[in-house]
Amino acid sequence: MEFRVERDLPIPLGTQLRGLIEYGIGCGQLTPGEQLPSVREMADLTGVAPMTVAKAYQHLKDCGLIEGRPGSGTFVVDLGMPHASAPKSLVDVHRDIDQLIDQCIALRLRPSDLAGLISARMAERLAAGPKKRVVMLGNFEAATAAYAATIDEVLDSAATVEPLLIDRVRSDPAARKRAATADLVLTFAHRRHEVVELLPDATVAAISFIPSESTRRSLASLDPLARVLVVSIFPEFTPLMKVSVQRFAPHVADITIIMPSAPDFDALLSTAGVLVYATGADDTLAQLPEGTPHFEFRHTPDPRDIKRVVLPIIASTKLIDKAVNVANLLDRPTAQGKAKRD
Repeated sequence: MEFRVERDLPIPLGTQLRGLIEYGIGCGQLTPGEQLPSVREMADLTGVAPMTVAKAYQHLKDCGLIEGRPGSGTFVVDLGMPHASAPKSLVDVHRDIDQLIDQCIALRLRPSDLAGLISARMAERLAAGPKKRVVMLGNFEAATAAYAATIDEVLDSAATVEPLLIDRVRSDPAARKRAATADLVLTFAHRRHEVVELLPDATVAAISFIPSESTRRSLASLDPLARVLVVSIFPEFTPLMKVSVQRFAPHVADITIIMPSAPDFDALLSTAGVLVYATGADDTLAQLPEGTPHFEFRHTPDPRDIKRVVLPIIASTKLIDKAVNVANLLDRPTAQGKAKRD
């Protein structure tokens, strides 16, 4: 991966470097276990002061994205390895039952009513067969729904995938409970550490994202003479937007990257030939002159990473379920054994 910062942008070089590495990890350009350049080597590659590089590395270590190995160097952490919750004990089950009983008492249900509800629900679940529930935690509603749909399609019938917003999980107890009780929670590499702290009892893993097919197609079809304005709302990822656009539209020479907070934003927006806006920058469209071509630079979950990370986790939990069912069957007395005891 090429490490390059943009000195003509009003974004601190340390922030750019941090975002460069975060994006590389999140989009699979930096693979699990890959060694990063040393602080001195990175400083030479980017022209950034060693102290600034060291601070960026420390931030990434604090976020759980990279790790230092004494005597070896700094390496990318395998974020596909899930942060697993502690196994549920019988005490936890009793606590859940007590909460259920309290709810039934509040609704003035009789013990027979509760038993009937549980029996009917159990029969329904057994008839449907075990199906795992996966939650995709994202930043923006439409994009997160699209991510969940893509993951669901790759997993096929192995699990259901529900989209939820990280901010909603943080502020809404009901949403937090839905996420915490899922069999697996997926999110972005650079937000995994935050999600683990938010959902300490959940199994959390990160997957890689790549530019969507529609984004790649739109960039490749740009007019070579077009004046392209690229808008990003995240400072740490802003320099990478230009690099990503150039990657899929190398035939376009006039590409300007900007944030909505820039003083010359309105002027550049009014003269843009084509607007490419990052996910979450939808508000920009309200200021765009009518008739100006535009499209979203959207990422999508990497199908290869879904198969590498998610499917093994789902498969392992299904095997555990199967083993438990087999054990239960073995514990049951057979008709022949019962006859001998009788």
